Amino acid sequence: MDVRRVVEVWNPVGKCSGTGYLVADRLVLTALHNVLRCGTLEVRGLGRDAKWAAAEVLWPQTPLPDPEREPGADGALVRITDPAWQPPSGAEPVRWGRIDGTVVRDEQRLTCVAVGFPRSEVRDGVRDTKEIRGHIETLTGLKSGGLITAYVDQVAVPSKPHEKSRWAGASGAALFAWGRLIGVVTTDRQRDYDGDQLTAVSVVSLAARPGFVAAVGELVPEDVTAADREGPPRTATAYDVEVPPGVNNLPELPSPIFVGRAEVMAELERALSAESQTITQTVHGLGGVGKTTLALHYAHDYAGAYRLVWWIRSDTPELIEAGFAALTVRLRGEEASELTTTQAAEWAVGWLQTHPGWLLVFDNAEGPEDVHAWTGQLRASGRHLITSRYKRGWVCEPISLRVLDEEAARDLLSRLVEDADVDEAQALADELGYLPLALEQAGAFIAQTGITIADYSAMLHRHPQRATDAAPGGSDPARTVARIWRITLDVLEEKDPRAVDILRIAAWYAPSGIPRALFEPLAEDPVDLAQLLGLLADYNMITLDRAGIGIHRLVQRVARTPSPDDPHRDQAGILAARDRATRLMIDELPRDPRANVAGWPTWRALLPHVEAVLDACDPGEDTAEMDLILHQAGQFLQEQGQLSQATGYFVRSLAAAVRLFGEDDPSTMTSRINLAYAYEVSGDVVRAIPLYERTLEDRVRVLGEDHPDTLVSLNNLAGAYVTWGDVARAIPLYEQALTGCIRALGEDHPTTTTVRANLSNARAQQP
Repeated sequence: MDVRRVVEVWNPVGKCSGTGYLVADRLVLTALHNVLRCGTLEVRGLGRDAKWAAAEVLWPQTPLPDPEREPGADGALVRITDPAWQPPSGAEPVRWGRIDGTVVRDEQRLTCVAVGFPRSEVRDGVRDTKEIRGHIETLTGLKSGGLITAYVDQVAVPSKPHEKSRWAGASGAALFAWGRLIGVVTTDRQRDYDGDQLTAVSVVSLAARPGFVAAVGELVPEDVTAADREGPPRTATAYDVEVPPGVNNLPELPSPIFVGRAEVMAELERALSAESQTITQTVHGLGGVGKTTLALHYAHDYAGAYRLVWWIRSDTPELIEAGFAALTVRLRGEEASELTTTQAAEWAVGWLQTHPGWLLVFDNAEGPEDVHAWTGQLRASGRHLITSRYKRGWVCEPISLRVLDEEAARDLLSRLVEDADVDEAQALADELGYLPLALEQAGAFIAQTGITIADYSAMLHRHPQRATDAAPGGSDPARTVARIWRITLDVLEEKDPRAVDILRIAAWYAPSGIPRALFEPLAEDPVDLAQLLGLLADYNMITLDRAGIGIHRLVQRVARTPSPDDPHRDQAGILAARDRATRLMIDELPRDPRANVAGWPTWRALLPHVEAVLDACDPGEDTAEMDLILHQAGQFLQEQGQLSQATGYFVRSLAAAVRLFGEDDPSTMTSRINLAYAYEVSGDVVRAIPLYERTLEDRVRVLGEDHPDTLVSLNNLAGAYVTWGDVARAIPLYEQALTGCIRALGEDHPTTTTVRANLSNARAQQP
């Protein structure tokens, strides 16, 4: 049968709809009881954009028979009168058929199929077809009065796994056997009916009634014979080729271990088992999150429930076309060798259009536009499952696939690695951010090489480029974390290179809550920035919410790790991104972190990203910008009472300043003073005093005795002596500092006032 010929018939008097079948461009065959008491009615074809078209009952003429008293007369022909009606293009002509007991005596049963509309009591809304497949028994299938009894074997695809779906709407559907239209279904499966039989009026019975043949035109039913099942069809049209249920080309499951996806699998099952023949469902997520694995498990679990399941690699338009062409080769064998790839793909589309009840899986589709060119032609015939890194523009509400939860990630590693240490598995799962592909890659590598999970963690830290690129033996070398993400970056680079720049920069910050304001200098205006961030989010490379920008920690690690084989990860580009990240951070940090109380909320928001930048960089490679960040962050942390972390930053700042500027540079001396003061307020004055003394000596030598910085050093050293309890050594230093301040700065300068007060307090403490 040709599903494009299936139409819906609406009875405005009875307020119900039924199914019909276009036996000619404007002629619909349906059940008489669907159109009783109607002078005019409406018809619409398949598809989301289908419109209702005016129609009228052409046959039978009055007086009308009573279908309840005369079941063999329950057939009608409806003529579509709407001038705007467009019949489906390219539909194959209807082939009429007849059966009798002698035709099927050598067979135990005759397979049959009908396609109707579920939820027939509802007129409006998008509603697609639902297929019912069954058989006609040799001895009991044919009844008196030209009636046929068909036994239901399978309804569409699994609306309810492992049980028959209750289903209404078959009334008026054309019943086909081996490509011939043999009857019209007159009773259907009601919602409260658990039986498995349908009744149909045979075409032969209708043709014997007055006026039917005249209305239809020439009608010569063909005998439906067992020979139709032997060998290739008599014609090579898509309309004639049949396949047994369960035909598929599914790849093998990548791993028998499938954990943590019960909830999303149930969501996918619900979506694909809704009361509709045609459903498109997309699953999107970050590369490596397990979209393909999820789709494969669903397809394998339900392969037997569909007429056909066909897996199509969809990375490029060419691969999609090749996938359809491969279907033609499977269905037609050697006959397909004479077709070009395009011709074979077109034939496959024709077959799918005329044979509902299948599932197509478009794996790793680049974007909606590539897939929609195909699904648009097939939107009334079957079901489509699409996996993609891109999440916008799909015809359905896509399912977002996230990383595994903590327990599932740990469980996956523990099952991949024999005798795995639970704590080590947890630590590595945390390190890999619960990303399934990374966990599988790590687990397989550990199992293959016989190392421990701790050994792998150490390798990940020491050799991140090789660890994230290493494909264990027997696995696909292209399916590693780094290589999968490179494909996404290639696409982003082509669409807008600035998006890749943002990703490289974000790799140096904390994995969540990155303020959007940090990236404003990279865009022309707020609208431009929103579009750039939206592009990254659409490809699941970042997440966006009110808290800011999020990025997977393993994406960050890979983006920060140089690789000679990846143009997105060259050494110069990574260092440039690091330097830009620090400059953007400096521009956003409020100045004077000790006294600028109004800036503290901003500091608190940015501190995780300050810490991330510093943690990701080798202290031996700190730049002047990083030294400035260390200096300011240390002051803020010290003011907030986080003395240990502040002291660590000051230690690192001093080492960076010495390396970058030399011992005698003023910024180096300032770093030494900061560290000394941090020791002092932490109670470690013994470590502070030598630093104060060293700085005073250097400033006297480099700047002179009356330089304001030298005078401050005198005051600082004296204060440290007071803290230590040696007031006698402090007082001469305060006196020297006060004399110098008066001489260099004047009596009323704030520094002079401070030193005078300190001297007074010290004298008051003398024994």
